[in-house]
Amino acid sequence: MAIYIFKRLVLMIPTLFFILLINFCIVQIAPGGPVEQRIQQIEQGQFGVLGNNENGTTSPAQYYQGARGLSPEIIEKIKAQYGFDQPAYVRFWQMLKAYSHFDFGESFFKGKKVSELLWEKMPVTLSLGGWSSLLIYALAIYLGIQKAKRKGTIFDQTTSLFLAMSYAVPMLVFGILLIVFFAGGSYFQWFPLQGLVSENFAQLSVFGKIKDYFWHLALPLLTMVLGGLASLSGLTKYSFIEEMHKQYVIAARAKGLTENRVWTGHIFKNAILVLVASLPETLIGVFFAGTLFVEILFNLDGLGLLGFEAVSQRDYPVIFGLLFVCTLTGMLLRLCGDVLYLWLDPRLHFHSIGDNS
Repeated sequence: MAIYIFKRLVLMIPTLFFILLINFCIVQIAPGGPVEQRIQQIEQGQFGVLGNNENGTTSPAQYYQGARGLSPEIIEKIKAQYGFDQPAYVRFWQMLKAYSHFDFGESFFKGKKVSELLWEKMPVTLSLGGWSSLLIYALAIYLGIQKAKRKGTIFDQTTSLFLAMSYAVPMLVFGILLIVFFAGGSYFQWFPLQGLVSENFAQLSVFGKIKDYFWHLALPLLTMVLGGLASLSGLTKYSFIEEMHKQYVIAARAKGLTENRVWTGHIFKNAILVLVASLPETLIGVFFAGTLFVEILFNLDGLGLLGFEAVSQRDYPVIFGLLFVCTLTGMLLRLCGDVLYLWLDPRLHFHSIGDNS
């Protein structure tokens, strides 16, 4: 197992390199970068300051030439401020050296280090992703088992219709409907519209803090659960149905084992392997895709909203820092899922997987 894990960890290095390289190349040809945005701000009268010279702070106003635009000197200062005075390959190499010890640089527009921003926004994303993943798996396993046991009944058909609607309707639409009906849109104002906690959170009791926390999470979690429940429930159902008709299950029933013993001792531990295999992809989808829309929709200050703002502002250090962290986390989740799957299923061997990969 140690050799297999070591190989997977080593393979992450070139994967991260090429992902960063491809995105870095795309950024170089994308219009509207930080330099262009800063020039536009100055031309619109938002001068501000640019670094320091021997006399103190330098203002772009003294280099602005009206209809002729900015002088070459101030344009070079703007490029130097954002690091674009160096060739692209030099900037990429500097970024790789900094990332090797997890130094993601400083945000162009927020005045903080990227690592500090990621650390500040992470609790919101972890709250959303962690609770929603737990609820999705718990409900999907229970619902999938019940649908497998009652295949063809009214319960199965009704829940299948509900899950089909849940799968067809985008998560964003679910969130908007919940806001309209339950967050003061047009009907009821039962839940808050934004934020993870109330303004008076620090003054609340322990029970009050827990209540306030889940009160704010109710609609975002419901949005994510409705959006991610359908596919996992269907996968659970058909996984259990497939195991129910295998020979070892028929033999267990023939030995006189109770139905409960057959399900808990035989069917469940084999059918659940499919869900374990899908765990990394589910977590990646929930944390890196689902939370993005939910954080924007409910104005939750997490990594998803941070990434959206960074893309809008062309805040390259934040974009690449998020890309690096999300990619590395995704690969580690896949590795953990594979190791867990191999640990649960003794029929598989690490050396055979290594030969086939």
